[in-house]
Amino acid sequence: MSEWIPEEEWETIVRNVPIPSVDLVVECPDGFVLGKRTNEPARGEWFVPGGRVKKGEELGEAVHRLANEELGTGVEIHEAIGTFEHFYRTSEIGYEKHYIAHGYHVWSEETDFEADNQHSEIKIFEESLPDFHDYVDKYFRSVDPRNASI
Repeated sequence: MSEWIPEEEWETIVRNVPIPSVDLVVECPDGFVLGKRTNEPARGEWFVPGGRVKKGEELGEAVHRLANEELGTGVEIHEAIGTFEHFYRTSEIGYEKHYIAHGYHVWSEETDFEADNQHSEIKIFEESLPDFHDYVDKYFRSVDPRNASI
């Protein structure tokens, strides 16, 4: 599995092809888990955990890896909620980004999460969700239409 892509090659990838990724709608006993992003795209916004799929990595493996990397915990995959396209005008390298994101509704028994280097904070939201990116709303609608813009 690939680990690191040199910056020049990453720029070529971002400039020319969509990036396969997984995004996790994490539900736990206290509600839904969101992270406030510190990097582009969507810097400063509440977003679901997730990231790119590495070459040779199956989607389910990526779900478990990213849950461990971004939340420090394992998750149980409840269901695949669909494939989503994300288009961002900004990125860490100055080019527009295009993601083909595979959404998963997952469950964690944890209720205490630590922010990684991509998030300034991780919070659990039970009743009312904060203002968050439009793409997050689409994920919540896919999990349960009643959850949209709780």
